[in-house]
Amino acid sequence: MPRRAVFLTSDGLWAHEHGGDHVLRAERLRRTVELLQAYGAFDAPGVRVVEPRPAQVSELAFFHTPEYIEIVRRLSGGEQGLTYWNYGFGPGDNPVFSGMYESEGLKVGSALLGAEMLVNGECEVAFSFGGGLHHAGPAEASGFCVFNDAAVVLRWLRAQGYRVAYIDIDVHHGDGVQWAFFDSDRVLTISLHQDGRTLFPGTGSVGEVGREHGVGYCVNVPLPRLTDDQAYLYAFESVVPPLVERFGPDLLVTQLGVDTHYLDPLADLALTTAGHQALFERLGRLGPRWLALGGGGYNLDVVPRSWTLAFGVMSGQEFADKIPGPYHARYGTEWLHDQGGPVVDDQNRQVVHRRVRSVVASVRERHQIE
Repeated sequence: MPRRAVFLTSDGLWAHEHGGDHVLRAERLRRTVELLQAYGAFDAPGVRVVEPRPAQVSELAFFHTPEYIEIVRRLSGGEQGLTYWNYGFGPGDNPVFSGMYESEGLKVGSALLGAEMLVNGECEVAFSFGGGLHHAGPAEASGFCVFNDAAVVLRWLRAQGYRVAYIDIDVHHGDGVQWAFFDSDRVLTISLHQDGRTLFPGTGSVGEVGREHGVGYCVNVPLPRLTDDQAYLYAFESVVPPLVERFGPDLLVTQLGVDTHYLDPLADLALTTAGHQALFERLGRLGPRWLALGGGGYNLDVVPRSWTLAFGVMSGQEFADKIPGPYHARYGTEWLHDQGGPVVDDQNRQVVHRRVRSVVASVRERHQIE
């Protein structure tokens, strides 16, 4: 049955970007909107397109320090002579770029507006696809992330008295969110990701389970390179539904990074769009109110297709596999779903599956899942 769904978007989300040859291209957001428009997804019953608002300083301060917020604002405006390296900025992953305070603050405001609409009963699912920037810390940029919209909105929801389950399926560990709630029993954080011993940010081991009141409310599922659809879905089903059911959240917040795809240039998992869609469907069954955030994904052909599938699941729509003419003419993409897949020989596939089963067994034992 279709749910009342909100899609939060505006041109401001891609008006500014890291620039140069940086892999986080704002174009992926614009393309996602164009593909959904080509399918007529926003015209379906129960669907609303909502323009996000910028986050206020007081809202950013739910997670970020006042000093950091002010530094980002000043750097964004081009002020010189600031010790930007003390705040995680510099050449490489986190360059200073013009307008970053406005664009990244808008992504936080988008998540907050989606959460407000959910708790006010204006929708049942909301997709703030421009966010999911889960690496930023209270006083530092990290992993392409300036402001951590996920941590801010989770802090806001917790302040309203809600119990929230946060599930992160980005290929990179959701470290910024984990540390924000490491001592809390009001937010359950679950991150499935490529093993941190083989990928940034190097964290997210099974043994990171929380501290003090938060012990047991932080869950990590580090997966080996070449984990495919079948193995990933096995890990998800073995860990996520039982933990979410036991926790009993009022709302579900998810980070839908699609850099787990086998064509993604920055990582080594081996999912397909079919695997992504199956994950989105499983997430949609976990709770009645769902705020979805975007996240990673660095193949410009894959990201719009996978997030179109995600919004299809959220809004109860099925899209033809043949890409609509205008989008195809502009970008050359022919099919919504992958027409190929990762090439892994049987021996390596069996090794990977054994390793995934071992990780799952360790997680289930650590968190007492029967």
